[in-house]
Amino acid sequence: MAQSDSIPPGTLYMLVLKTLARLGPMHGYGIALFIQETSDGVLEVEEGSLYPALQRMLLKGWVEAEWRQTENNRRARFYSMTAEGRKTLRAEVQSFDRVNRAIDLIIHPSEG
Repeated sequence: MAQSDSIPPGTLYMLVLKTLARLGPMHGYGIALFIQETSDGVLEVEEGSLYPALQRMLLKGWVEAEWRQTENNRRARFYSMTAEGRKTLRAEVQSFDRVNRAIDLIIHPSEG
């Protein structure tokens, strides 16, 4: 398994929103597990970062939550993305892609 790294600042919201967009309503542990597994173990979301971020996302209106039973019959808060969350996700992905292209231009200058 690859060494886990911190999630780059400013990308946690985007990763959570993208996870909810792909999979639908999920509880926090499921979100963290999906991000870790999908990134081949490179990105690890700590509880101390995830739950405060989810709370901020609730306050911003990007997600909504409801208490439900998990697959293991435990009570957990399930988060789902709102219309405002979808709008935010589109903007975050565009910004992320723009910054990544700019960084790539610096790290891998074209030969010429």
